[in-house]
Amino acid sequence: MNLNDKTVIVTGAASGIGAALATRFAAEGARVAVADLDAAAAEATAAPIGGLALACDVTQEADIKALVARTEAEFGPIDLYCSNAGLAMGEPSHAASASNADWARAWEVHVMAHVYAARAVLPGMIDRGQGYLLQMASAAGLLNQIGDAAYSATKHAAVSFAESLSITHGRDGIKVSVICPQYVATPLLGYATPDAAPGLLTPAAVAETVLQGVTEERFLILPHPEVAQYLQFKSADHDKWLESMRRLRDKVMGEAGTTDLRRIHRHI
Repeated sequence: MNLNDKTVIVTGAASGIGAALATRFAAEGARVAVADLDAAAAEATAAPIGGLALACDVTQEADIKALVARTEAEFGPIDLYCSNAGLAMGEPSHAASASNADWARAWEVHVMAHVYAARAVLPGMIDRGQGYLLQMASAAGLLNQIGDAAYSATKHAAVSFAESLSITHGRDGIKVSVICPQYVATPLLGYATPDAAPGLLTPAAVAETVLQGVTEERFLILPHPEVAQYLQFKSADHDKWLESMRRLRDKVMGEAGTTDLRRIHRHI
């Protein structure tokens, strides 16, 4: 897809990867709606790019419907909807120790938000014979995230839902891409600015990879290309891959003493 003169929505766009995507899409000539829980921060992202800042809780289907309606009223039919909002909460101890509320929150943000978005935009896209659903998952959706079973399980579900969308609606002219990065210098990892994270990809670098993937209309967008090799290793010998992940967890626990996401990425 060429984004020039297209109408685009990006959720979770007040900071991090979402802000970088909104900025990069606007640079390509797109009209961008910047959606986030934090309305003031969304405005700070939208103002320099001539975007439309809108408050949106992606766990509320009514909010997503309103987001789509307002964007279409301002900019016209949605050409690309980027479901980017995400979170990571970790787990207190064992793999099932996160609370029901944390599991439910992860499911709502990482899965149902994508479902609500598809419900809101797919009918119009199908009628027009074209449209693009761009969904943020994670390398954890293909592999796994040590120390956060809820994150891993829901990101796997996000990848699966994206596959279902592509299988069901590819013949309707609907393009689908799923973004699966590893660690990126974002507030999710505790980085206020990318400069504070040597060795990590910046959100801007991720946005460049995503733009290339959208231009080529590739389903799987891997900002960290080595993830493809890890996925091949996993597919070739699942037991061997599991043992390698156990060893990696041993290393992380030995060096960091925790599986907290903001610390363990420094040891992987």
